[in-house]
Amino acid sequence: MTTHEAILDAALARITAGYVYPEKTAAIEAAIRGRLAEGAYEGVPEQELCEQVTRDLQAVCPDKHLRLLWSEEPQSMDEEPESVARERFAQYARANNYGVRRVEQLDGNIGYLDLRMIAPAELGGPAFAAAMQLLAPTEALIIDLRQCAGGAPEGVQLWCSYLFANDEVHLNDIYERKTDSIRQYWTLGHLAAPRYLDRRVVVLTSGFTFSGGEELAYNLKALKRGTLVGETTRGGAHPTARIPVAPHVMVTVPTARSINPVTGTNWEGVGVEPDVKVPAEDALETALNLLR
Repeated sequence: MTTHEAILDAALARITAGYVYPEKTAAIEAAIRGRLAEGAYEGVPEQELCEQVTRDLQAVCPDKHLRLLWSEEPQSMDEEPESVARERFAQYARANNYGVRRVEQLDGNIGYLDLRMIAPAELGGPAFAAAMQLLAPTEALIIDLRQCAGGAPEGVQLWCSYLFANDEVHLNDIYERKTDSIRQYWTLGHLAAPRYLDRRVVVLTSGFTFSGGEELAYNLKALKRGTLVGETTRGGAHPTARIPVAPHVMVTVPTARSINPVTGTNWEGVGVEPDVKVPAEDALETALNLLR
């Protein structure tokens, strides 16, 4: 067996065992093994292999979280203890200020919040509260998700909670294949800073906005709590596991899916469509014009 065959065997085994749509795994396996038999991956460097296999995976199953990823730095093939993974991510979140890049009062007393990631609530809660405390006196709010690469559902839940009056708003559900269960996400009753109520909210999006950033935009749009301005987002709605299958290669396997209680579906593969479509670089000025 070649190295490439071993990588694909390991990746397909993980997809078959964990993918949130088990009925699609046979077609995925047939497509990748068919391409392997054709010699499509023969002699291809590992980084290019990851790119080719990702294209082939998404051709048969257009799920943007279903990928092979190449890492320049070698990874341990031993299963990482959960405590180590949590601490590594906590360090990353701290180094990125829990996703809060900028909080500002713009002219006209308009609040501006630039989010680059959605940190888990248990890590980012104090930073979220500090941001919302600073924004509390403003008369309208712009949430900039144009460079938001994703994040945690509990973080999305906390951010959304600041924009609703109580704990009675159903935000999202997530179905998990492993447990065959659905977890509901509702707004929270207790918050560490004032709620932002009875004022307009505009959300900026781009073609880069992904995953948890998309959920925040989608929730606010579905609940008519925010006006979306910018570009249609990338379209990744499935919580995902990352599993090493070779020292430089990992497979990402969507293990769960979002189900919005208002729409009954999610943004997977189609993205979140803005209410006002403009190029991402024009979204902030457009938002300001809407609010003035």
